[in-house]
Order: sequence, then C-alpha cells, then structure tokens
Amino acid sequence: MKTTKVQNYILYALGKWFVEANEAIVDKPLAVSINKKTFIELVKKAKIAKKQDRALYKNLEILEKKKLIIYKNKELELTEKGKKLYKKIESDILPYFDLITTLKEKNPIKYTRKIQTILK
Repeated sequence: MKTTKVQNYILYALGKWFVEANEAIVDKPLAVSINKKTFIELVKKAKIAKKQDRALYKNLEILEKKKLIIYKNKELELTEKGKKLYKKIESDILPYFDLITTLKEKNPIKYTRKIQTILK
C-alpha cells in the first residue's frame, strides 16, 4: 500500500522526533517514547503541520493500519517497515538539505570566478 505525501510527512516528523530526542540520552541505556496526544500537541505547537487534531489522529491511524507505526502500551513506535520508509524519505530529501547547508556556509558567488549581473 502506497503512502501519501501527508502520511510520509507525519511519519518523517515522528521518526525525526525519535532521532533528535534519543540523541540527548545516547550514552544511557534508555529510549524516549511519546503517546499520540503528546505527539499531536508537539506537531501543532511546533507548527509542523497545520491540520486539526482529528486529521492528525486519522493519519496516525492510517499509518498504523499500514503497519508503519504501532501503538503499544499507549506509546507510538515505528515498525521495521516504518523505519525503512523513514530512511528512504530521509535519503530522498537529504540532498536538498545538503544544498541549503552548502549555500549557507559559503557565499554562492564565491563558487565561480565569472558572474554576470543584469539590471532589473
């Protein structure tokens, strides 16, 4: 079953949250967890998605039906299939982030010796 752009976006947001949150405790034998309500509050507060609560719940339910996430002990978790899709999404968008980082690190004009200007 294919996922929509919105479902990929929600899955990526959840996966990225796990990656970033777990970085803080990498040296401890622990892992972070999050429940649906808290994740939806995070998504809305951080303005990651502009959807209503019910639409976000529905997207999480669809991801669960597609066996990309599981809701175990009232906590969200990516399945192996979900982790695989998360990594694919990340590998697809990583070149764009690398481009932005490269252009921000050094003035783009300095990559060439000859540059033309035009009047607007």
